[in-house]
Amino acid sequence: MDRVTAPNQVPPVPPAELPSTLGALRATGHQYRTVKQELRDNLLARMGSGEDRFPGIVGYEDTVLPEVERALLAGHDMVLLGERGQGKTRLIRSLGALLDEWTPVIPGSVLNEHPMHPITPASRALVDSAGDDLPIGWLHRSMRYGEKLATPDTSVGDLIGDVDPIRLAQGRTLGDPETIHFGLVPRTNRGVFAVNELPDLAERIQVALLNVLEERDIQVRGYQLRLPLDLLLVASANPEDYTNRGRIITPLKDRFGAEIRTHYPLDLDLELSLIRQEADLVAVVPEHVLEVLARFARDVRESPSVDPRSGVSARFAIAAAETVAAAALRRSGLLAGASAASGGGAGSASRPEAPVARIGDTVSVTSTLRGKVEFESGEEGREIEVLAHLLRTATAETFRARLAGLDLSGFTAIVAEGGAVETGELVSSAELLRQVGTVPGLAKVLDRLGLGDAPSPEEAAAGIEFVLEGLHLTRRLGKDVTESGRTVYGDRD
Repeated sequence: MDRVTAPNQVPPVPPAELPSTLGALRATGHQYRTVKQELRDNLLARMGSGEDRFPGIVGYEDTVLPEVERALLAGHDMVLLGERGQGKTRLIRSLGALLDEWTPVIPGSVLNEHPMHPITPASRALVDSAGDDLPIGWLHRSMRYGEKLATPDTSVGDLIGDVDPIRLAQGRTLGDPETIHFGLVPRTNRGVFAVNELPDLAERIQVALLNVLEERDIQVRGYQLRLPLDLLLVASANPEDYTNRGRIITPLKDRFGAEIRTHYPLDLDLELSLIRQEADLVAVVPEHVLEVLARFARDVRESPSVDPRSGVSARFAIAAAETVAAAALRRSGLLAGASAASGGGAGSASRPEAPVARIGDTVSVTSTLRGKVEFESGEEGREIEVLAHLLRTATAETFRARLAGLDLSGFTAIVAEGGAVETGELVSSAELLRQVGTVPGLAKVLDRLGLGDAPSPEEAAAGIEFVLEGLHLTRRLGKDVTESGRTVYGDRD
């Protein structure tokens, strides 16, 4: 992905009270600052006010973010190293919020030149001729971020620039700097530029970034350009990429001032917070179901059957929550259709099924998300089996953590002496509650599961199904799956 501004982003309109000429700008006492000075000053201001410095970044408060802040305060370019799905790109993009909201520019300047600090011959001549009457424009910080996803076919022209044959055809000489079409890096002058997956960039192309990082200028073919670029350069990489797909060349690594390791959420609460923040849920997913999915993601990440070098992205748990919510919405839609087909229709007094996820809906993630996991070579053909085992483990762990110490004999009594409870993908909450009836201790169970004092029928059904599955996984109930796909819980004998 090549990115200088967000897709379809409309530049904000500058406030009318901002100065419109260079003279008016000087009269306000405005002082030119480099990008790194801006970042340092604004970071310190946020620290002093107690404002959130990196909104939306979860789990890095005591580990990664202090290192990032030290790099910014030191004025260092940085490279973030970490496995996939650890939020590296999101963290990099958040750096743009530390820039000034508005910054003055010379209108029409491809390099976003500051009117008090022009760097191209044409802009210097323009400032000299117009003086304080020079009209100025204003650039919002959202337009001062550039990004390139490194791919093997990326060229020096993409990043740095190349000679523009059209300008040559217009009569300019080959030695004229105006014949150069600037690439993404110089076009992000006075901003933050990110190179994602840097090791995927061919080594000969990485060499083109050496001058940008150290001498702060660029070289295009035979041109001797001395353009003092002003930007913060940040890169991301997977540590395994150094040997698997490529590497960051040693001279380039040496020019980054800071190398920062990222990580997955360190504990369950952070994993849950990330799911709640990022998942776009189309149905209600109770807390105990989210906890199962968070534990599932962590168990997959730590499984010896999974290749630890590739990691298991945080997107795995997020997509799992969205898939489970979709399964609940599907059940709601199908039950509504079944009710209409049986004559319930719009005039029926029966209450429509609200979409609330149950523990049985989690089974769907083992097949839909297996492509997000890299397994060890010896597990070929067993991927779904491995994920299903880990999901059962996560469910049992959550059952013990949530309901330890409660008397659940009322649930086992339901199936005593040959009784059974049927549930499944297309079993309505009303049908499940009718089979169970009044269960001693149900209120305490629902309270432990965070479903409140007055849960809806769908929430109560979700809690009951979780208890039945937990009792089965702890060998206190039997379980069979019928040919129609329904799940039958009964006595173990």
